[in-house]
Amino acid sequence: QVQLVESGGGLVQAGGSLRLSCAASGRTVDTYNMGWIRQAPGKERELVAAIDWIARHRYFADSVKGRFTISREDTKNALYLQMHSLKPEDTATYYCAAGRGSTNKIEGYNYWGQGTQVTVSS
Repeated sequence: QVQLVESGGGLVQAGGSLRLSCAASGRTVDTYNMGWIRQAPGKERELVAAIDWIARHRYFADSVKGRFTISREDTKNALYLQMHSLKPEDTATYYCAAGRGSTNKIEGYNYWGQGTQVTVSS
């Protein structure tokens, strides 16, 4: 089992930046693809960013390309999401996820954290 705990969410003004962190425990995640999935009230879940287990392939949703970056630090069993130029539409609960399925699809992730709230004010 993999346990995932997110941190770093909060309230930020539009145009600001936040860095989300995810700490994994239970087992090492160096053989897992990792991703960030968000969900806003009344909206579908969206895979925002993902990185494969060898950090060779990265995926970004069109809505965040050029603004978000994803990185992993397997020596710390950690995943990060750096968010810049935040917009009100980025407001959502952000979940860290791990899995061995497709990197680019939500269905590829079977371990999820509890989520951290990001709120972007206009």
